[in-house]
Order: sequence, then C-alpha cells, then structure tokens
Amino acid sequence: MNILIENDETLEYMVTAGKWSKDPRVGKRFRVSDEAFKLAKSEPIGKFTIVFHIPETNQFVNLDHGRGKGVPAMAQEETTPAQPQGA
Repeated sequence: MNILIENDETLEYMVTAGKWSKDPRVGKRFRVSDEAFKLAKSEPIGKFTIVFHIPETNQFVNLDHGRGKGVPAMAQEETTPAQPQGA
C-alpha cells in the first residue's frame, strides 16, 4: 500500500524523518494509516494529512489529518517578520 504523510503547509511527502519531497513516489510508505499517524504526530511539522496514493493514476485519497509537534520556536521566530514597536 502507498500510505504517505503529506505536510499540509508545503504539500511535500515524508521520505525519512526531517526529509521531504514533492514526489509522492519516493515518499516513505506505511503498512497502515495508524502507523503513519503516530509518526506524523511526533514530527516537528504543523498540519498534516495521511493519504493513500495510487501511483498508476496519480490519485490521492485522504485518510486522516492532524497536527504534529509544530515548528520549533526558534525556527518560527526566524521566519516571522519583526513588528514595528508602538504599532
């Protein structure tokens, strides 16, 4: 089966912990959706979707969704624009 973890923010598929790809064919495959869900919940990502991918037709079926541990605070601060003081 081609059960994958999709990062909802980047629309990429987990290849290994911390590595992602736009190509679902190289994504890490899981035997059951529960296994994928548990791993996704522990990843430093925001929203995710567990999907079933049919490579022959490049179709996707959404199986479940949730939220990971989130982006670490320091990484979030680096991407958040500074707010002017007194605004």
